[in-house]
Amino acid sequence: MSVPVRVRFAPSPTGMLHIGGVRSALFNWIWARHTSGVFILRIEDTDRARYVPDAVDQITASLDWLGLTPDEGPIQGGNYGPYVQSERLELYRHYAEQLLASGALYPCWCTTERLDSLRQAAQKAGTAFAYDRHCLKHPQALTEPHVLRYKVPANPSVVAWDDEVRGKLEFKTADIDDFVALKSDGYPTYHLANVVDDHLMEISHVLRAEEWIPSTPKHLLLFAAFGWEAPHYAHLPQVLGSDKAKLSKRHSAKSALEYRDEGYLPDTIINFLAALGWNEGSGSTKEIYSRQELIQAFSLERIQKSPAVFESDRLDWLNGKYIRELPIDELLPILEPFWPKAAGAFDDAYRGEAFALIQERIKHLDELPDLTDFFFTDPDQKLVKATLPLDKVEQATATSWLQSAIDIIEKSTVGFEAAALEKLFRDDYLTTIAVEKPGPVFMVLRVAITGKTATPGLFETMAVLGQKTVVKRLQNAIFVLK
Repeated sequence: MSVPVRVRFAPSPTGMLHIGGVRSALFNWIWARHTSGVFILRIEDTDRARYVPDAVDQITASLDWLGLTPDEGPIQGGNYGPYVQSERLELYRHYAEQLLASGALYPCWCTTERLDSLRQAAQKAGTAFAYDRHCLKHPQALTEPHVLRYKVPANPSVVAWDDEVRGKLEFKTADIDDFVALKSDGYPTYHLANVVDDHLMEISHVLRAEEWIPSTPKHLLLFAAFGWEAPHYAHLPQVLGSDKAKLSKRHSAKSALEYRDEGYLPDTIINFLAALGWNEGSGSTKEIYSRQELIQAFSLERIQKSPAVFESDRLDWLNGKYIRELPIDELLPILEPFWPKAAGAFDDAYRGEAFALIQERIKHLDELPDLTDFFFTDPDQKLVKATLPLDKVEQATATSWLQSAIDIIEKSTVGFEAAALEKLFRDDYLTTIAVEKPGPVFMVLRVAITGKTATPGLFETMAVLGQKTVVKRLQNAIFVLK
C-alpha cells in the first residue's frame, strides 16, 4: 500500500512572496491534486531577525488569489498543527534534548568573535569554513548560554539519496560542517525545525528549489539520528532571468501581489510558472492548459533538471491571450478595480462596449485607464490642440473638416453604428470635403474626439460614444482652434 501524498509549501515570512516561491508552491499544489493528496502551508518563521509582521498575510493572500489555497495551514487548521514554527518551540526543544541525550548533538559556547576568526582564517587559507569542535573537546557548564550543534559522524562516509528530479546525489560527510540545530535563544535552526516538522506532519514528498540541495544531506543525517524515515526529495530547477543570471527585480520579476495589482490574471501566472521547469513531454505544441489539464498531465518525471528562463515578454503575451479569450461578462468583475475613476458613473453595458474595443490590445489590466479614459471623460482641449497634426494640416482646414463632420452627422438619417458611420464618412464625407487620402482627415477627427492619436477603430469608437458626445467633442475642438 502506497503512502498518501502529503506535501508542504514552507515559506519564511521575510517579505513579499516572490514569483520564484510561487513556482514552488504551484508544483507542490499540482502534485497534491494529481495524486489526490494534501497540500499544506507551513510558516517557517524561526529567523526572527528577518521576520516581517505582515508577510504571512501577504503569503496567504497570494495563494488565495492564485487559487492555490492549502488543505491545511495556519488559517485552515488541521490535525498536524500548529502550522507556524514559532508556535512549536517546545516540540523542537524536546527533540533537541532527545538528540543531546543520544550524543548526536553537543553544546557549543563559542562566541561570535571566535567563530568569525575561524571563518576569516578559512577564507585566508582558501578553504571552506568548518567548525573545529573546540567545545566538544572542552565542555563547559550547561548553565552558560550555548547552542546545540549536530556532530556529523564519520560513518557513513557518504550521504546519498535518489532525487525525484536529479537522480542519485551524494555528499561526503567529511565536507559537512557540524551545523547548529538549536540556537541559544531556544529557536531551532532551519535544519532541525524542518526535519521535526516534516516527520510530525507526515510529509511524503519535499518539492523545493535546488538551492536547498546542500541542506538535504544535513536533513537526512538528522532523520537517521532520530531513526525516522525521510520523505522523497525533488529539487526544482533554478529560475533564471533572460541574461541567465539568478532571477531578480531587474528581470521584471515581482511578487505575486504586484502581478495581481498590475492586472495579470491568476490563470496566466499558473500557466506561465508551470512551464518554468516542467513540460508534458508528449511533443505537443499546446501552450495553454486549464488547471485540470495541468493536474492530469503533471508528473515528477517531467520536471526538468536544467534551469528555466523567465521571459517577461512571454508572460505579457500569455496574459493578453487570456484577456482576449475571456468573455466580457466574465471579465467585468475582474476589471472593476482597474477602470479610470470616471467610469464609475457608467453602467456595465457601456463599459463592456468600451472594453470590447481595446480587448485585442491590452496586455495587463493596469493599462485600462490609459486605453479607455476618453470613453468616460471629454479630452482636455489644450491637449487636443497640442496633439492635432497642425504641422501637416492648416488650422483653417482642420476646422472646416471638423465642421463638415458635425454637419454630415446631424443631417444623416442612418443609424449611429460603426458600419453605417464608416460608409457615411468614407463615401459622402470625403466627397463633401474633396479629399482623396483619408489618413490626415481621420487623424484630425480621432484626436478631436479622443485626445489621442492611437485608439480603437475611429468609427467603432464613435458608435460607442454616441452621437451627442461625438458632436459635442467636435464642437469643443473647433472652439479651441478658433
